[in-house]
Amino acid sequence: MSVIRNLFKAMPGDDGLPVKLRRKATLIVVLGTLMAVLDLGAINIALVRLSSDLEIPASQIIWVATTYQLVCAATLLTFSGLGRRWGHRWVFSLGLLCFALGAWVAALSQSLWLLLLGRAFQGLGGAAILSLGPSLYRSIFPKRILGRAIGLNALVVALGLASGPLIGGVILALASWQWIFVLNGAAGLTTAYMAWTYLPKESLSQRGFDGWGALLSVAMMGGFIFAMERLGMGSNRWSAVLVFFSCIAMLLFIWRQRYASTPLVPLSLFAHSRFASATIVTTFAFTGQGAAFVALPIFYQSVLGASPLMAAVLFSPWPLALMLSGPWAGRLADKHDPAKLAAIGLTVFLLGVVGMAWLSSFHSQWLLLLPSLLCGLGYGFFQAPNNREIMGSAPVELSASASGVLASVRTFGQCLGTAMVAIALVYAGGAVQAALWCASGITAIALMCSLTRLVQLRG
Repeated sequence: MSVIRNLFKAMPGDDGLPVKLRRKATLIVVLGTLMAVLDLGAINIALVRLSSDLEIPASQIIWVATTYQLVCAATLLTFSGLGRRWGHRWVFSLGLLCFALGAWVAALSQSLWLLLLGRAFQGLGGAAILSLGPSLYRSIFPKRILGRAIGLNALVVALGLASGPLIGGVILALASWQWIFVLNGAAGLTTAYMAWTYLPKESLSQRGFDGWGALLSVAMMGGFIFAMERLGMGSNRWSAVLVFFSCIAMLLFIWRQRYASTPLVPLSLFAHSRFASATIVTTFAFTGQGAAFVALPIFYQSVLGASPLMAAVLFSPWPLALMLSGPWAGRLADKHDPAKLAAIGLTVFLLGVVGMAWLSSFHSQWLLLLPSLLCGLGYGFFQAPNNREIMGSAPVELSASASGVLASVRTFGQCLGTAMVAIALVYAGGAVQAALWCASGITAIALMCSLTRLVQLRG
């Protein structure tokens, strides 16, 4: 608590906002970030109820979660660029409105396609919120405490992960699934009004916006995730076409970033080997985490017969352990090699995921509590040092771009992991355990990449 209080102490010569406005602006960014992160956990808990109420197969209802992640991942870089061009206050407020609109559409929907449309709007809003939140802290707080402010953002994300499933479970125990979206819509509208009123105004950048780069980034990531969706529905031919389309878009995107006057992602970032290797590890790690994070609540409800509230309680050791281990790992990363700490965290996380996959065959909900706890401890210990490795290895003048890349690969990995659950449910005859074993395999690849990074750094 003392760390948070220090964020709102005035010192002579401080830049940023006055303390009174600093509190209001921080509350707005915290609320927006919480909404964007809470949403996914709450919806994961509600997937089984949605599948039953709308009479939609489990392999298709997964896309209620994936659509949000897909749109968010595909447009993060776009909104980061728009924030620099149009102003963070304007784009952040618009993102909150879009998130609220999507929530109301989803709440009123009675078909899968209308529900997915609402989730797509929410994904657009979530991308604006998550891509601009850390940048807003730069104008809210003095430079002397900017690091602690960014740490507050990490704590808010962890809190959202911890409380999302539990809040979703409580809502489902008291009311229908529509109320998850109704509350999101009301909170989004209220926060949008506060954002427009209290966030600091900025002088707009005279730099251009790489529109072609934005379109290619959407095609690159969106095409690949949509290919996974087609594969999950058994359409192998369309999957191959979409993967080819995504690869072409990726090559064009790289070419565009090399020659654009104002690229979305300066390729010089990837000339730094520590940044490039940490980004690769992040992609695989979040894919494994995303798959397990979605599969476990489904397993509790569809296989073990737990209620949504009980599933949320059983799931809670993971995010709670993550919330405890993350700050501790972040402090250690200031004194020790973050790459080594990240490798240790991934090792513990892999043990937890393998433990869940193996113990799930015994169909006992209590046996899964320990591996779930290991997952949270390991992932918290991995995430903070690895994020520090990414941001610390990037040049200061490219820190905003590095933050955008981190947010994009993190969300893309989570989205891909969710898609893997749908694929596993189709090709393994609905066996959720197969999704957990897939998560174990992807996490093992992330650990191998992390260990390879350590060998390269020693060389």
